[in-house]
Amino acid sequence: MESVIFPRALKEGDKIAIISPASKIDPALVKGALPVLRMMGWEPYVAQSALGCTGSYSASRQARLDDLTEAVLNPEVRAILCSRGGYGAVHLLEDFPSREFLADPKWIIGFSDISALHALASNLGVASIHSSMCKNLAVNKGGDECALSLFNILRGGSVGYDVAPHPYNNIGNAEGTLVGGNMAVLGGLLGTRYDIFRVNDPIIFIEDIAEPIYKVERLLYQLRLSGTLDRAKGIIVGQFTEYCPDRNYSDMYEMIRDMISGLGIPVAFNFPIGHVDHNLPVIESAPCRLTVTDELVTFCQSR
Repeated sequence: MESVIFPRALKEGDKIAIISPASKIDPALVKGALPVLRMMGWEPYVAQSALGCTGSYSASRQARLDDLTEAVLNPEVRAILCSRGGYGAVHLLEDFPSREFLADPKWIIGFSDISALHALASNLGVASIHSSMCKNLAVNKGGDECALSLFNILRGGSVGYDVAPHPYNNIGNAEGTLVGGNMAVLGGLLGTRYDIFRVNDPIIFIEDIAEPIYKVERLLYQLRLSGTLDRAKGIIVGQFTEYCPDRNYSDMYEMIRDMISGLGIPVAFNFPIGHVDHNLPVIESAPCRLTVTDELVTFCQSR
């Protein structure tokens, strides 16, 4: 497996920057997340433009980039929590302060459109956290499994989940580098220097929301024709929500099953990752182990 840089674990008193690198967010959700993070012993702060509104975005591209850059350059900031996804993180990739980030890596936290920032971190060889964001913290007050697992990762803990089997699963064991996230976002980065699937031994996880079945199939064909699926050591199929049946497939997961059949690698369907309340955090670009049996799916990561 390829080496990866892990940002250092958070300790009490460390700062967490809350930024909105993409779409605008309900300020109440950000404000609701603050006491949860303080309860964990950290010092969160809200970036200057995080609660703003410019069209569908939280702010102009430059203002969003300034918030991200300030968090990267501040040595007291040990984690960057994205308030939400939506669309817009891709605007920030070209001018991201990569040299400064590599000199002092911080945890980038989020999912959905934040997959673009995970792809950037992966390109730099730095681990990041695919996880729920402010809404989950505000609504569940940090007491659910997803938040507790996130806090554990930030403190330097390992990842370990047991998930129920699914009829479409493919039995087997695999070790590799975990990469993936939102298919539409990552599909737009294929063939660029931010292509997250370029690692040698990928265990791929995928999820999406409101994408037609045929569009997800097209993205899977891109992965097949590029040779990515042939290199994959395992596949984790997360949650695909708010899609509509079409004349070819009534079920998204049937299409995915057909697209990845015959690979001869372990495949786990219905994994709790995606646009759902139960969205388990995982460490992007880090080593992982996937075990799929008839009785159980086990996923683990350690440092």
